[in-house]
Amino acid sequence: MAELISYEPATGAELARLTIGDADTEVAAARAGWAEWAARPLAFRVETMRRYANIVRQRHESFADLIARETGKPLWEARTEVDSVMAKVDISVAAYADRTSQRRMEGQMGARVAVRHKPHGVLAVLGPYNFPAHLPNGHIVPALIAGNAVVFKPSEKTPATGRFLVECLHAAGVPENCVRLLVGGPEQGRALSEHRGIDGLLFTGSARTGLALNRQFADRPDKILALEMGGNNPIVVWDTPDLHAAAILVIQSAFTSAGQRCTAARRLIVDEQLATPLLAEIDRLVARLIVGAPHDDPAPFMGPVIDNEAADQLTEGFLALLMRGARPIRHLERPDPKRPFLLPALIDTTALNDRPDVELFGPILQVVRVADFDAAIAEANATRYGLSASLVSQTPSLYDRFWAGARAGIVNWNRPTNGAASNAPFGGIGLSGNHRPSAYYAADYCAYPVVSSEADSARASIGIGLRDA
Repeated sequence: MAELISYEPATGAELARLTIGDADTEVAAARAGWAEWAARPLAFRVETMRRYANIVRQRHESFADLIARETGKPLWEARTEVDSVMAKVDISVAAYADRTSQRRMEGQMGARVAVRHKPHGVLAVLGPYNFPAHLPNGHIVPALIAGNAVVFKPSEKTPATGRFLVECLHAAGVPENCVRLLVGGPEQGRALSEHRGIDGLLFTGSARTGLALNRQFADRPDKILALEMGGNNPIVVWDTPDLHAAAILVIQSAFTSAGQRCTAARRLIVDEQLATPLLAEIDRLVARLIVGAPHDDPAPFMGPVIDNEAADQLTEGFLALLMRGARPIRHLERPDPKRPFLLPALIDTTALNDRPDVELFGPILQVVRVADFDAAIAEANATRYGLSASLVSQTPSLYDRFWAGARAGIVNWNRPTNGAASNAPFGGIGLSGNHRPSAYYAADYCAYPVVSSEADSARASIGIGLRDA
């Protein structure tokens, strides 16, 4: 049988071999199992999810080690990802009660109006490689609480983490037919997204794939589609006296997870009067950042990007900016040409008349100097994306203007562009999503409302429009 091999980005060593699956088989199994799961009381499904959180807690260190090895991210960061997997259960339980709870209202003529929610059925989940446990888990847990069955296809770059996640769910008592693992690459992903047996698809990944899915589902309004895509996110620095703190916020925004976060800052927009001292401070701190393997001691700030192909594409993207006339502040260096470690890069694109509106998914930060705050907002919005935007400023009135003018689903003040709270909605506009935010609002797309007008006995009359008897 055909196999998918997972390699460690940091070392190139083989990590796992998994058998490539079949979408027809997995969807059929989920369709056979979901009705029984949906018929279980909500309390039963919630308790099962709480057991799942306990299973993950028991396997915390082995889970974190696997994520670190398969993604290349530092072990400390992988541990925080496992923490997020566990925390998602309580958050999703609260969100289900808040967003999709049963409601009773008074209707006309003594009738009652009931609002309840039903699961869609079988939902496909397509997961990314940058947070291979946390992000798909953010779809799977609320979907299961609502009573859906799930067919989960992890990224072909992180299949072992996906398998571990599903094993934890099964160990907690989720029926095997209710969470199915589909291992494979783009071919299996297309087969799953196109399958007539799914009732919806929950996706986290690139805008390119999300646009293709949006076109594919255009003539299927009966199927739910939730898209979480990327961003060309701006961080604006203005009138701040603490350049050291501002530099740290910029670095955290741009280079955490080697820049492989959909909320990572891709563009630094700065007051031209602050640019020189701020960039000097950023450059000084970047020079101190440790880039290394997940288990290195001392712990690295960031690891490699996911694979050599990604490193090659990022290098080409950086060179393309240079060819357009951008000025390098810190080059994108690759210490070992055989491994995908990249050192953080800074490049000044102020002079470019036509800046490419692309998501360079790695440790590259573009710098744009502007003369006034209106220009800063306009530059922040000069993108088809709209996921995250952040302002570093000591002036509340500027934040009010920024919040009102910024086109993004996440607008932060004196905080990084990334690190969004799981107990709040998460999503963007433009090419960043299709107005179905996840995290706390995931409950909204995992069940649909059913409105009932109810009375204990049949009472009816026609008061107008009848001929005399």
